Amino acid sequence: MHPAFPAGTRFAELRAVMTRLPLLDAEAASLARALTQWHASHGFCAKCGAKSDMAQGGWQRLCPSCGTEHYPRTDPVVIMLVTHGNRVLLGRNERWPQGMYSLLAGFVEPGEAPEAAVRREVLEEAGVPVGQVRYLASQPWPFPTQLMTAWAGEALDDRITIDPEELEEARWVSREELAQAFRGEHPEITPARPGAIARAVLDHWLADRLGQLSADGDCR
Repeated sequence: MHPAFPAGTRFAELRAVMTRLPLLDAEAASLARALTQWHASHGFCAKCGAKSDMAQGGWQRLCPSCGTEHYPRTDPVVIMLVTHGNRVLLGRNERWPQGMYSLLAGFVEPGEAPEAAVRREVLEEAGVPVGQVRYLASQPWPFPTQLMTAWAGEALDDRITIDPEELEEARWVSREELAQAFRGEHPEITPARPGAIARAVLDHWLADRLGQLSADGDCR
């Protein structure tokens, strides 16, 4: 720790502390993280390979060799509240903390509409076909470059066939089970972390107020 830091301060992972930051501080920290990671991984021109220079206060990189301008990237991600009656589809990745389950998510591919990405990702990861899809909300997630867009979809079938390369497990969870998990009383399920859009969407679904989430439009 730098000696000029006040006593008792320490470095922390932004995801672990962002819910404790004021909104403007969280936005500034998220922006700084995203730009810092972009500069660290995009130091060379993608057109000619020459080393590029920072410009426009960090909002741009310029190639002195071919003149190409480069700008920070944002990767669109869909995260899905897939329901079948009174149940929601939750999955877990083997890298997550023990017992943690969340909504399924995936990247939007080039030339793909978000609605199509919702159906494709759920079918690929869990083998569940999805019918009607509607937009709910969004959240910037600069870890490192994601823009999360949340969607609600209706499952056409409840049979699950997971892709083991994507998920360790997927399961249907009733509202009653989810409420139990949110109270910390479920023997097998720990919900998504506070501050994540998955948690906000599940909170609203559990309280039967998804319409309010859609009206607000974001989860910041």
